[in-house]
Parts: sequence; C-alpha cells; structure tokens
Amino acid sequence: MADTKERGPRLWTWLLLPGTLWMTGFLVASLLLVATLALGTTDPLGNPRFGFNPDNLTALADPAYRTVLLRSLGYALITCLICLAVAYPVAYAIALRGGRFKNLLIAAIVVPFFANYLVRMYGWSVVLSDDGPLLRFLRAIGVADDGTKILQTGAGVIAGLVYGFVVFMIIPLYAAMERMDTSLIEAGRDLYGGPLRTFLYVTVPATRQGAAAGCVLVFLPAMGDFVSAQLMGGPDQIMIGNLIQDKFFQGQNWPLGSALTMLLMAVLFLGMLGYLRRTRKDEAEAAR
Repeated sequence: MADTKERGPRLWTWLLLPGTLWMTGFLVASLLLVATLALGTTDPLGNPRFGFNPDNLTALADPAYRTVLLRSLGYALITCLICLAVAYPVAYAIALRGGRFKNLLIAAIVVPFFANYLVRMYGWSVVLSDDGPLLRFLRAIGVADDGTKILQTGAGVIAGLVYGFVVFMIIPLYAAMERMDTSLIEAGRDLYGGPLRTFLYVTVPATRQGAAAGCVLVFLPAMGDFVSAQLMGGPDQIMIGNLIQDKFFQGQNWPLGSALTMLLMAVLFLGMLGYLRRTRKDEAEAAR
C-alpha cells in the first residue's frame, strides 16, 4: 500500500517534468535575450545590435517613463478593486445560490470570453463611443449631456481593462466560495450579524486566498495591457505596454523597448513575490 501511495506522486512528477522543462527553457531563453538586448544599440538603419550600452537603462529614469509606469500601476490597481467589487457578488450568488444551475451560470460567464480579446475590445469601444448605446441611454435619462465622453479618457481605459479581465477574478472567488464552510455564514447570522457584517467578517476572510489569486490574475495582464489604452484611451492615457509596442514596432528602438520590458517584468515579479509570500504565510497559519 505504501509503495502504491509513493508511486502516484512520483508518476505525476515525471509526467509534469517534460512540459515544465519546455516552458521553463523558453521563458529563461526569452528573458535572457531581452535582458541582453536591453544593453544593445541600433545601427543607422534601426536594426538592433548586441553590445554594452547602459544608456538604455539610465533612460528609464526619464520623468515621462516614470509617469507612464505610475499610470499603468494605478490603472491596474483600480482595475483589481473594481473587479473585486463586481466579482464578489457574482461568485457569491453562483456558489451559494446557484443550486443545480451553477455550471450553466459559470459557462454563461466564461464562454463569451473565449472570443478573441481584440474583437471584444472593439465591441466594447463601440458600446462606450460618443454615439454608443450607453451614452445615448444616459443622455435620455438626463445623467449625461452632449459633452460627456467615456472614450479617450482614463475611465474608458479602466472600463476596458475591467471588462477584459473580470472573469479572472470571478473564477478564483467562485472556487474559494465552493470550498468554504457555509456553516460559518449561518453562525454569523445566528450571532445577530447583518448581511453586510457577515459578509465582511466571515465571507471575505474565508475567501481571501481566492481574492488574492484573482488580484494576481487581473493585475499581471492589466499592467502590461496596451489594447484597452490604444482603443479607448487618448495620448494622455497610454500605458507602459503602449510604450513597449511603440519602441519595437514604430520607433525601431528594440534596445530601449527591451529595457522597458525588463522594467515591467521587475514590477510584475515584485507583485508575484508578494502574492507568494502572502500565500505561504496563510498556509503556515492554517497548519498551526
């Protein structure tokens, strides 16, 4: 019996090994290529050349790049908060009130996101346009006037990011609420806790790991996204992803684009490191 138990985990380890090595090899190779190119130069024709040019790294201290980085960070954090506010009631309703329709409700949320991301963003930009159905409705009820705009604003960019990544918040929260002991909610109500108080002091702490996982899944792609800012923002709403795209495809400055990519990777790595440390701390507390 002991040999069978040991053979199971060992088999899964060997099955995971080829894919893990494959993905790790390409990840490390691409990071090394980008890091090496960040120290390179460009020839008179704009072609990248490997070398040692620290000016690409010192250029990152430019206030314009710092402003774009902080804007991207702010947009990504606001997107996480809005996704949390939207996803919690949706996940709660499906997990605890969905009954036999749980799978159907999850499919209704997930399946539309199988469509191409760019196509969905184009559709969302039509909805939020000046002559789109949303602003027409708001004007009809007197909430907005002819000068109200959503596109070409920071709100439009954040709306696109939320629409694009909210499903990544709903799924982890739903999974966490599925595992949650519902008797805790009943105990909170028995102790005369109102719905809001029970939610804040019982449901949220019990599902914080799912919320943390969702925040990571939303923050990482939102931080580097460039489609939402390009379609729904203006020149004053560009994000670091737009800068990287511009340096690689229009500015023909691959070394500087690589340096910006390494800066973005460093920020994302810090976010991921914080999530892993928090997860390890929660597991240690649960094991006590």
